[in-house]
Order: sequence, then C-alpha cells, then structure tokens
Amino acid sequence: MAETPSARTESDLPIAPVYDQADLEGFDPESKLGAPGQFPFTRGVYPTMYTGKPWTMRQYAGFGTAKESNERYHQLVSAGTGGLSVAFDLPTQMGYDSDEAIAHGEVGKVGVAIDSIDDMRTLFHDLPLDKVSTSMTINAPASTLLLMYQLVAAEQGIAGNQLTGTIQNDVLKEYIARGTYIYPPKESLRLISDIFAYCHREIPRWNTISISGYHMAEAGATPAQEIAFTLANAKEYVRTAIAAGLDVDDFAPRLSFFFVARTTLLEEVAKFRAARRIWARIMKEEFGAKNPKSMMLRFHTQTAGVQLTAQQPEVNLVRVALQGLGAVLGGTQSLHTNSYDEAIALPTQKAARLALRTQQVIAFETDVTKTVDPFAGSYVVESMTDDLEGASLELIQAVEDQGGAVAAIEQGFQKSEIERSAYRVALEIDNKERTVVGVNKYTLDEEEPYEPLRVDPQIEVDQCERLATLRKERDNDAVERALDDLRTAARGSDNVLFPMREALKLRATGGEVSHALRDVWGLYVPRETF
Repeated sequence: MAETPSARTESDLPIAPVYDQADLEGFDPESKLGAPGQFPFTRGVYPTMYTGKPWTMRQYAGFGTAKESNERYHQLVSAGTGGLSVAFDLPTQMGYDSDEAIAHGEVGKVGVAIDSIDDMRTLFHDLPLDKVSTSMTINAPASTLLLMYQLVAAEQGIAGNQLTGTIQNDVLKEYIARGTYIYPPKESLRLISDIFAYCHREIPRWNTISISGYHMAEAGATPAQEIAFTLANAKEYVRTAIAAGLDVDDFAPRLSFFFVARTTLLEEVAKFRAARRIWARIMKEEFGAKNPKSMMLRFHTQTAGVQLTAQQPEVNLVRVALQGLGAVLGGTQSLHTNSYDEAIALPTQKAARLALRTQQVIAFETDVTKTVDPFAGSYVVESMTDDLEGASLELIQAVEDQGGAVAAIEQGFQKSEIERSAYRVALEIDNKERTVVGVNKYTLDEEEPYEPLRVDPQIEVDQCERLATLRKERDNDAVERALDDLRTAARGSDNVLFPMREALKLRATGGEVSHALRDVWGLYVPRETF
C-alpha cells in the first residue's frame, strides 16, 4: 500500500488515500475475476450485463386499499417500470386479518392490506401478469400471498409457468433484524422448503426466496456483516432443502438475494463483487452444485432508506442517485430507488415518478451501461473487494462455529454484532465525526413545509366490512374442511402449499391460514437478551 491508511470504510476496514500496483501484488485475475458470466462471477452473472438491456427497474409500492395500489401500479407501468414490487401492511406481514383486534390502527399504513383472494384480484386488476415481473416483500406468510397471486393469474388464463417474480420469503433475517416472524425457526424452514418444491413443480420461473441483507443493513449491519449474515442464512436454506430431499441444482437456480446500496459508492461496488465470488465458491465447493446457474448470486438492490433524512428531503434525490449508480456499477439484476420523501411518509405520486426517472437517467443518459464491470482491475476496488471477502468469510465462519445461522440466531450473535455496529455509527453522527448533510452539518434554521401523503383511517373500516361480506357469501363449512386439511399436512410431512391453495381458492383469509398453521406449529418467542 503506497500510503498509510488514514480513513476507515463502513465495514471499519482501512482505506488508503492512494492505491497502486503494490496493493494488488499476487493478484490473479483468472481465479479472482474470470470472465463476465463465468465462475466465480466476480464481474457479473451474465456475459453482456447491461450492454444488451438494462436491469429491471422496480418501484416498491402499495398503500391503503388494493384499489388505490392498483391505480399506482398502472401509473408506474405507464411511466415505464418493468417490474412491480408490492409493499404489504403490517397485519398482512404478520398473518393477521384487518378485522382482528391486533391489527387495529395499522391497516393500510405501511403497505397494502391483503386479506383474501378478493383483495389480490383487485390489486392486480387489468395488469398483464404474464408480462410484468412482480416482487412481493412478504416473509412468514409468503406462501399465502404467492398462492393468491397464482390463483388470480389462473383466473386471467395465465399458467404458472408464465409467471415471473420473487417472494422475499426470508424468515431468518426476521429473527435477526426485522421481527415479522410467526412460527419457530424449524417450522419456518419446513415451510420454505415446501415452497421450493412447490414452485419447482408449479411456478418454475419464480424466484422462491430473496435472501435479504437489506433489512440487516437498515438495522445497522456493515457491508461485511451484510454479506456474511446473508450468505450464512442462505447456507441454512440450502441445507434445509437438501435435507428435505431436494437436489441442489433443482432449486438453487431460483434463489435470489436482496442487498442495500449506500452512498459509500466504492465500498458498495466492492461489496457486490465480493458477495458474488463468495457465493459461487460456497455453492460449488461446499454443496457440490454442477449447474452454473446454481452458483450465480443474482440480486435485487434497494437504495438505503436508513440514509434518507426528513431534514431537507430534496437532498435525498442526490443520495438516491449515487446509491443507484453504485448498485448498477456493482452489477445488480433489478433496482428500486427510494422516493425522496420516504423519511417523512408514504411517497407521493410525483416523488415515486422522480425515483423511477433517476434509474432511467442512469440507464440511458450515462455511459455506465456500455461496458461490463467498469471497475475491474481498479487498484482500489479490487483491494476493497479482497478486504471485504476476507472480513465476510471470517464472520461466516463465526456463524458456522456456533452451529449455523439458526443456532447463532438463538444465541443472539448476529443481532448483537449488528447492534454494536449501529451504536458506533450513531455515536459518530452525534459527535460529528460522520457528516450527514442537513442533519449535523449544513443545516437550515427553518425547514420548508412539506405535505406528506396520509392514510385515511376509513380504509380499516372498509376493509373490515369487506371481510364481513366475504364470510357471509362463502361456503364456511368448505373453508373449515380445507383448513383442517392444511392442519393435517402441517402435522405430517406432506407439502402444505397444496391444501393451502385449496383453502384460499375457497376464499379462506390470510389470517385464517396463518392461524391454522399456528394451531400446529405454535409461535416463536425470542430469548430475552440483556
């Protein structure tokens, strides 16, 4: 290294003011990089990357009622988005119906309320489900929402093998960083392996899981922790599927990942490249994958919500542009750019459109899509990639030493590591050692007024009325028999998605399905940590 490091990266690794050839001494391009689209996929999972067509441009949307969200989706499709990304409200994420007491005050607030196939039908009314790719941010009840989507598509005459999209379905990170879990880890992993098997047979082009570092990063994980804990979780999912009798090359090509993009552009580019290289070697060397697609770390990126500020919110437009650029330079397969007003409330229509336009400017007005992996061979980026790879592998081994991701979760390892990093960053901001424009430097004496989008409380009333009507109209005896079949499958070893699909087709609600599984599997109660 030409000069002594004087700064630290987000992962608390040294970063030098100048890098030169000495920093890449012994660097073997053939083994470290390879060609784009070839093992170890450091340079990208496809040979041509964006030189043929850009990444999928997604916008995360969903609020209030299914009808309102449907209107927003039509606006986004008209504006040129290539994929939809659905946000669900908290009751839906937790497996409760809108008319349950625990849901009061939360219906339609952080996303759309989906209680039954009726709501799902409204949500995707008149949208070409065989032509758009749909991503659903749903975890513990992921199977329920996926089956509703499949049933609605079937009503439109669209077969399962024509559907493309992703369910997040990553429950392990919920125990670590987010909290929307329902069942204990063992039962959650059983449900996930059932989803893998079901989709392999029924919806073969669907991405069955989006293994997420994003939420851990939003909770305070460093880039190295984001890689390590995400890939450790992924290893647990692969082991579970193999133990359930699935062949690794039957399900691994449909695994996908979900990462954050921060404003620290160089380290983020290095992070994405390191993650691809580590995962390729894990799948080939540890799990014996033969299909190159099983070794590809394909990922969606969302810009960093945690770095958005309520102060001077227009500055977030600049932050998001830089974050989006980092994701593209790092080789993402799809991208969601946050709206500048998300630190205040749900995005307005104008803000959502500007967020999409940000991606379109990067894709069509810059030259970064003209060549694959523009930073390949860069002294600084290759050095950072190696450093992040080393730090991430150490953390992955620390998880393995505790018995794997689930055992480490039960011991609170990942959570405590992330909390330590988050506390360090908070102190740096408070002490002005880390600049946040508009928050602790370059502040205004008085903020300009901003009128956020607000959720009408009448939404909850209307949603409850719809549920009451549904329960009067449907065949309740048939629904209860179907739910009993689901409980029977949950007690045994049959795939639970087939009886679940029949129950939902008979208009069982999402909450009823989740409660049927709760009856058999119980609820997860986290260990107290102090």
